Amino acid sequence: MDSTAVKQLARECGADIVGVTSMDRFEGAPKQMDPRYIFPDAKAMLVMGFRILRGTLRGVEEGTFFVNYSSMGYAAINQIIQPMVLWHFCRRLEDDGYEAVPIPNIFAWSNTVTTVQPDKSKIGDPRPEFSRPVRPDLPAPDVFFSLRIAAFCAGLGEIGWSKMFITPQFGPRVRLAAVLTDMPLDPDPLYDGPPLCDRCMLCARDCSTQAISKTESIKTTIAGRELEWSDIDYMKCSMGFCGASPEYNPFMITEEDRVGFTTPTYGRAQQYKVPPQYGYGRGLEGARGCIRACMEHLTQQGKLTNRFKNPFRVRKPWKLTDDNHADP
Repeated sequence: MDSTAVKQLARECGADIVGVTSMDRFEGAPKQMDPRYIFPDAKAMLVMGFRILRGTLRGVEEGTFFVNYSSMGYAAINQIIQPMVLWHFCRRLEDDGYEAVPIPNIFAWSNTVTTVQPDKSKIGDPRPEFSRPVRPDLPAPDVFFSLRIAAFCAGLGEIGWSKMFITPQFGPRVRLAAVLTDMPLDPDPLYDGPPLCDRCMLCARDCSTQAISKTESIKTTIAGRELEWSDIDYMKCSMGFCGASPEYNPFMITEEDRVGFTTPTYGRAQQYKVPPQYGYGRGLEGARGCIRACMEHLTQQGKLTNRFKNPFRVRKPWKLTDDNHADP
């Protein structure tokens, strides 16, 4: 199979979009975040995008049905849909005699220092107390790499100011997975279409915990192109994700709830009162800024090819007041 046939196979297996990157585009990645250490003989990486159905955001937008985004729009894609698609796809590649490493959006055993901590200078460093290299020249298991950077290298779109990956088909409504293979494939060019993120800052304005800086940024060079995104406060992001903002969490009723939803330990807050689905991924805030505001803006500008008969936002977004009533 050539690159065209392989990408068609990925779509037939269930991916919405797919691109190919050569492995040299990861040159310069930190050792602990370099996918080339997972499969040194890999000749290419396929990156697949799985749309987040707009309908999974409807219940949060209306304020009446929150579980749907966390389950069908988040955890089910990463934990069920991606593994099944990757399994069928990689099985076909291995039937043709090429090894294929399926990598859904699950890095549960990562050795890399988590972004949910205050010292950003250590992000990407290994944790020596967690695991150790099996040989002196290797990173410690497990290697963690950015699927968003991989998707950029595969030409699927761009990384927006919110650091969300934005595609011309679905905007930020996409979750990513990858396959490493020793099948020789032609890489796709980097995305060079009309700019998607115009720095409107609606993601920062609408983030429930103001985790997205409007002024401070991170710059890096990937595959010869300089990228820039907001310097995200990941602690604020993770707490907002867990429902820390009383204005946007109707499940926060009592003082006990206020403590439970804002417990600094990320795992505890995520498990409080309304547990995550499929083991993780309780996105209680419903991606208010980084997905919903961005999606609405891109739609109004006519930049997305995945179009709908009716608008997503039909009234002013709700916001709870101190007396537990939503603003009209």
